[in-house]
Amino acid sequence: MLMQAVRLVESAKPRRQRYVRFNASLHIRQHFVHAHISKQLREKLGIKLRSIQLRKGDTVKVMAGAMKGKTGKVHAVLLRKGVAYIEGITRKNARGKETFIPISVSNLYITDLDLSDKRRSEKIEKAKVAKA
Repeated sequence: MLMQAVRLVESAKPRRQRYVRFNASLHIRQHFVHAHISKQLREKLGIKLRSIQLRKGDTVKVMAGAMKGKTGKVHAVLLRKGVAYIEGITRKNARGKETFIPISVSNLYITDLDLSDKRRSEKIEKAKVAKA
């Protein structure tokens, strides 16, 4: 796994970078859906991690784009597309139905984590130990 992650840096050519990112398998694409953690949340949790993988249930703030400044809970994260759907950020389609607007994970900022998952909580605890 580590070798494939390193491959992204082997070539400086943008064409090769795009090719590798586009054809990356899902376990590598998980690295592409990490979002920054707010400073307040980092201090509250007592961790030094700058970013963590985004997942359903996290509360995020949109930092760029047409929806800049809006906050909401993550409804879904799509690894294939590298986007997240956020509750409350919708538009009407041609038939009048409300649909979610896909927002790139790079434009999101985590303000609150969903720690209901035991493995994720353990990861946060390990980050605290590494800090000390």
